[in-house]
Amino acid sequence: MSEKKIKNTRIRIAVYEGEGAGPSRVDLLDVLGKAKGKPVFEIVRMDALAIRQGGLSEVDVLIQPGGSGGKQGRALESKGREAVREFVKEGGGFIGICAGAYLATNDYPWSLDLIDAMVIDREHWARGTGIVTIELSSAAQAFFGIEEKTLQIFYGQGPLLGRRELDDPFVPDYESLALYRTEIAKKGAPEGVMPGTSAIVRTQFEKGRVFCFSAHPEKTDSLGYMVEKAVRWAAGRQLIRRSV
Repeated sequence: MSEKKIKNTRIRIAVYEGEGAGPSRVDLLDVLGKAKGKPVFEIVRMDALAIRQGGLSEVDVLIQPGGSGGKQGRALESKGREAVREFVKEGGGFIGICAGAYLATNDYPWSLDLIDAMVIDREHWARGTGIVTIELSSAAQAFFGIEEKTLQIFYGQGPLLGRRELDDPFVPDYESLALYRTEIAKKGAPEGVMPGTSAIVRTQFEKGRVFCFSAHPEKTDSLGYMVEKAVRWAAGRQLIRRSV
């Protein structure tokens, strides 16, 4: 079988496993390992050093899991962060879950600058964990292939994503696929801030694709399919067709 045909029969996924990656990566690996669709998933684990040394050239999609976005970003160092950006620019896919979604924004010195998004109420990022309700857009319902408009999902202190008043001309805007409708407001976090912020977003970054979950579908019973759908989308190369 030719190299091209071999590549077309699989999607090669790198799951970040290094400084800042939390225990939820075990749930993520379990969900990916159970994926039944085609092309099949081929999963490797990759740390910051491997990314800096060019390891992303061997994969189609990078997943930055839950944990600490700051620790992940600082572990990558500027060279690793630029390697991720170049990977996506050239057609690679990026999935950010919780910490990985913080990492994807352009809101911190250690950010990857993949989506033009601010993190709302950064002061109270550690606002607690629990089950929350999200509301899907019609585009998200079609994308995930479900009729439900609202879903229950586990939230683990992920970013409350919002748009900026002034666009960053160098970072693409995002499409919001789901909004938080209920909230977690513990540990001194003010009430009324979380509802209406984005819970799931995606964008096109030059030739590549970026998909971020603020919450944890991989840690929520029956929502693991969302991760598989996102990976298959991120591995694609065609442009997003936005509805008007």
